[in-house]
Amino acid sequence: MPAMTAVDADARAGAGTPGEAVGPLVRGVAVLRRLTEAGGTLSPSALERATGLARSTVDRITGTLGRMGYVRLDGRDVVLTPRVMELGNAYLAALRLPALLDARADALADELDESVSLAVADLDGIRFIHQATRRRALSVSFRIGDLLPAERTAPGALFATEWTEPDWTRWRERRAEDAQDASFPAVPPRAEPTNDSSSTSSKPSAPGSSPGSCADSFTERVERARRDGWAVDDQLIEPGLVAVSVPVRDPGTGRVACVASVVSHTSRHSAADLRTSLLPRLRTAVRAMETDLRTAPAPEPGPAPAGLATWTTASKHELGRDFVESLARGLTVLTAFGEGRSALPLTEVARATGLSRATARRALLTHEHLGLVTARPDRTFALTPRVLDLGFPSLSRTTLPRLAEPHLRALADAVREPTALAVLTSDGKEIQYTAGAGTSRVLTVRIAVGTRLPATATSLGRVLLADSAAPLSPTLTEVRSQGYALVDEELESGLRSIAVPVRDRTGRTVAALNVSTHTARRTLRDVVADLLPALHATAARIQQDLHTASRFTHVPPS
Repeated sequence: MPAMTAVDADARAGAGTPGEAVGPLVRGVAVLRRLTEAGGTLSPSALERATGLARSTVDRITGTLGRMGYVRLDGRDVVLTPRVMELGNAYLAALRLPALLDARADALADELDESVSLAVADLDGIRFIHQATRRRALSVSFRIGDLLPAERTAPGALFATEWTEPDWTRWRERRAEDAQDASFPAVPPRAEPTNDSSSTSSKPSAPGSSPGSCADSFTERVERARRDGWAVDDQLIEPGLVAVSVPVRDPGTGRVACVASVVSHTSRHSAADLRTSLLPRLRTAVRAMETDLRTAPAPEPGPAPAGLATWTTASKHELGRDFVESLARGLTVLTAFGEGRSALPLTEVARATGLSRATARRALLTHEHLGLVTARPDRTFALTPRVLDLGFPSLSRTTLPRLAEPHLRALADAVREPTALAVLTSDGKEIQYTAGAGTSRVLTVRIAVGTRLPATATSLGRVLLADSAAPLSPTLTEVRSQGYALVDEELESGLRSIAVPVRDRTGRTVAALNVSTHTARRTLRDVVADLLPALHATAARIQQDLHTASRFTHVPPS
């Protein structure tokens, strides 16, 4: 099998597919990749053009992905949903590095007031597995899962210190085929063509000079990184962007497990300043990270997915030819991996998914061809960083309001009443509306996003206040006990509303969800009997998406 490069060799679905590969799985992965590259949204006709697939095939694939909860239809567009992040979560959980090191990276970002990232090698590129980004008007926009060319980054020079001759050959071939880095959507194209396939790559430019100038080669920067044990990116990606990087080494092998970087802007730090002011503290943090890796207990295997084969069979029986069972089964194979299950033999993959050995084997061989799985010498399989290509970057910076909006619209359409999501302000005295969905009624509630209201006078506020650790009033004690708040004409005459909490992965209430109505439309009994079950069901769907999206990323509540 030919070696995969950072350029996606399967841009056209099915190109060069080996005989045992599962064709529908190849095509389904191509659809997910094209959606990811487009930022998470494409029309079916645009997917048809991007993949080269027939429209009927695109429709069957997107219908299957929709059944799996990985995409949804929004008007004429196909949109990735947070559920698809479970594929990337499987890789990150199996890797363990984010769970073990992200607290150190976040603390360093707070200490330096600069962005900090963790990256792993992805063949001749680097891929981010954690981002601690500072919120500024001018900030770094890289996301978890973004792939960058090695030669335009500081981490790439450090990873390349361990490259073999075949790795260098692959890099040269990729540079010859894609001199402008068009296959890396996360980075801007090069300012000018280069011929650095052997020894002429972009030079780390001095502040004020052209970042596209080429006087120093990537190979020379790699040798410098090998000698110094650290590397600098002086505006290689984009003018003004600088970074300093240090490798985090695996305590068992001594090889580079990941690279920690501090990223800044030339208005704050020059490349030379990074070395003197930030590098010492970065090195201290990396030593602590390596200690964490050395002392971490062996992972306890988490629960394997259950009932996947049964679910796909039932879906096939229900939907017929519109459900591509081989695609669904192939993608579920990726979820067999996770914490404590970083490398699995074929028999364990089959057992975890409920698939036959033959079906699991063909899926693994297909994923290996696509670069999503690697076969190891001990006859086990492991996920590769390329799994993050499947939707993760475009969703890794979502917010709770954005995540909740489609669910709010569905709820409003179902009950024909306006719905809203709100959070508590920092002083705990008001709520702020962060998302909502209205109806076409003549008499309806219209409260704009951003509006603030007294927390004690609203159902949303009472649900949020009931989660407080402070002594509660009898009213809030009742809200906490029953799990919802019902407010009748207290904020405004004729207005009734009922709200339930939205909880994060720890069980903490981070937002509240409500439905409002007019007293003439529903009695108090009707509000509880008709609206509360729908509210609870919607909150559960929002929480499921939130728990998936926030496993390895931060999801802001507003």
